[in-house]
Amino acid sequence: MIRTTWPSLTLALLIGASASALTVAPAQAQAQAAKPATLPARPWLDAKLDADRRADLALAAMTNDEKFTLIFGYFGADLKPKYTRHPDSLEASAGYVAGVPRLGIPGQHQTDAGVGVATQGAHQGLRERTALPSGMATAATWNPELAEKGGAMIGKEARDSGFNVQLAGGVNLMREPRNGRNFEYGGEDPWLAGTMVAAQIRGIQSNHIISTIKHYALNGQETGRFVVSSNIGDAAARTSDLLAFQFAIEQSDPHSVMCSYNRVNGTYACENDWLLNTVLKKDWGYKGYVMSDWGADHSSAKAANAGLDQESAGDAFDKQPFFAAPLKADLAAGRVSQARIDDMARRVLRAMFASGLVDHPVASPGPVSLPAATLAAHAKITQADAEEGIVLLKNDGDLLPLAKTAKTIAVIGAHADVGVISGGGSSQVYPAGGRAVKGLEPAYWPGPVIYYPSSPLKALQARYPDAKVVYDDGTDPARAAKLAAQSDLALVFADQWTTESVDAPDLSLPKNQDATIDAVASANGKTVVVLLTGGPVAMPWLDKVGAVVEAWYPGTAGGEAIARVLTGEVDASGRLPVSFPRSVADLPRPALDGAGKPEGEMFDTNYDIEGAAVGYKWYDLKKIEPLFPFGHGLSYSKFAYSNLTASAAGDRVTVSFDVKNIGARAGKDVPQVYVGPKAGANGVSWEAPKRLAGFKKVALAPGATQRVTLTVDPRLLAVWDEKAHGWSIAAGQYDVALGSSSRALSSTAQVTLAARSLPVSPAGK
Repeated sequence: MIRTTWPSLTLALLIGASASALTVAPAQAQAQAAKPATLPARPWLDAKLDADRRADLALAAMTNDEKFTLIFGYFGADLKPKYTRHPDSLEASAGYVAGVPRLGIPGQHQTDAGVGVATQGAHQGLRERTALPSGMATAATWNPELAEKGGAMIGKEARDSGFNVQLAGGVNLMREPRNGRNFEYGGEDPWLAGTMVAAQIRGIQSNHIISTIKHYALNGQETGRFVVSSNIGDAAARTSDLLAFQFAIEQSDPHSVMCSYNRVNGTYACENDWLLNTVLKKDWGYKGYVMSDWGADHSSAKAANAGLDQESAGDAFDKQPFFAAPLKADLAAGRVSQARIDDMARRVLRAMFASGLVDHPVASPGPVSLPAATLAAHAKITQADAEEGIVLLKNDGDLLPLAKTAKTIAVIGAHADVGVISGGGSSQVYPAGGRAVKGLEPAYWPGPVIYYPSSPLKALQARYPDAKVVYDDGTDPARAAKLAAQSDLALVFADQWTTESVDAPDLSLPKNQDATIDAVASANGKTVVVLLTGGPVAMPWLDKVGAVVEAWYPGTAGGEAIARVLTGEVDASGRLPVSFPRSVADLPRPALDGAGKPEGEMFDTNYDIEGAAVGYKWYDLKKIEPLFPFGHGLSYSKFAYSNLTASAAGDRVTVSFDVKNIGARAGKDVPQVYVGPKAGANGVSWEAPKRLAGFKKVALAPGATQRVTLTVDPRLLAVWDEKAHGWSIAAGQYDVALGSSSRALSSTAQVTLAARSLPVSPAGK
């Protein structure tokens, strides 16, 4: 029920009324009695005011119970018989936070996740929506503009579905290639991941909804995710995982941060004062709110005082609804201050005003189905993302693009006759058109295993109407090899299902697929392997095959995208956002920490082994040759770089160079700039010899040249100084290298920098 009366004093303070203004004259009383009661003025609903002022005004009008309403969330799906969803939540949704109707503050309807509108709980397939390629695939485009378009698309589907909070924006660096959630994230480098995820967040929030950034922080594996402690020093954390978050937050202003399940240096992330108060809110000046992951809150006053602002689905997943009655009791006992409760509620309010969520309310519940025309338009967006994210890893003898003269083509494995695989867990989108394969296990959490109905086989058959394109499921290596021997070309599709809550046991392809690839390659020298994986995999058959394509989880238009790249309708323009190791023996932790431990037993993982030397930096530091390096990817055309220049002005380094398409066809390239202290020049010690400092995706016609200019963020030239609590650039010479991957650098320039101290963040916080 909407309340229509306020305490007179509060109203007077808010709208500047005097005591006399609140007195109804006798002559007016009879006229007013004949009119229906009206709500008093609500100045926080004035869109001309800034978000901070509006949050202050709304907070001043709230009762304490209303403040507590904004900081406690409910799950949006039934978990029978244990839990029945909140009646005001959207069915099979991630969550719900009640609003304050009398003040015009709407409820928050939350949906997962980073590839599209997901469905939770047992009501599978309630909403059939468009799925982007995996976060890893989008990062492999190295194209922020494309990532932003994808974010805008899934944000629109979220809004059209009745949601105003999207739990997207996964930016955790890939420290562990076996991590089951790597597919959700943006790779292994802070600048690439921060830039790409920021672009997606900007797109999502362009729909006047809140996007989160997650999982803060150092959430590097799923094994023991509720109990593991990610142990790392301050400087190493700020130069790696935290820097990725910092870049993304600065470039996109996500209105919410989701803290993670794991502990950091022994303290749970959602009650970690250093992470939430010191780094995020004080050092970075973050103005949004921190929400817990579902089941990640372990306390009331401790978490609130440490910087957690909103408990998510507290009545369904946490041991207690900590931010309900327990936190109220803490307030009464003085264990948490009124000022802190006010700050928590104000941060949520500010986010709602800053995002436009209040001024542009969603229609809830939204429709179960979206218009066919909308889905068709969105399919083009996800297809473009998938195409630019596909990485051509190997192409001996220009086996790709596929010869148009082929008369018999074998297509083998991975259900390529009907669809493409997707990643599992809370981010699972149920596709328009239904599942391509049914009856797979696990059928429920952390499944189901879902193949999207976009068939590579059918897309290839459409392009080869006069050829015989035959499918074999690949489960029998000998049978697959026999088909390959009878064909002009053999395409082996190999997939790997990864999911939230479970890590891969190793880097091998599952389901005996390595044996199938080996047998097919032995039978046909023109074998192409198409990988559909969550991240890096080993390739014991690599020397036998002619070409290898990494297509990741390519989304609901993935089959069409794969066919277009294989046939050369579009260039192969993806580049690796992660290194592919040769073996787990080359990793900082060859054995997965926590594997085999009893569930719930706490353990540590030592991230100080590599510190900030994540991914390619580890391989550079240890002089290990990866299977495929970070940034690698071939094109169907050829490109040359020239005229590299680098100049310094203060703490800014500007880099310029020419890129020329010297091939015979149009194509896209991703020139990459790396920086590092010149050996022996200044005595400074970095975590590794070089860091990615910039990149640009360029599209060029044959013979065309483009001049590219990039500016290096000064923190990529600095180290974190713990004593000074800031960034420090050492005086001396620095190398600025240009190349097509971290291991293919074609030219180098030098700049000389003066010693300089930098603030913690560009805002000088």
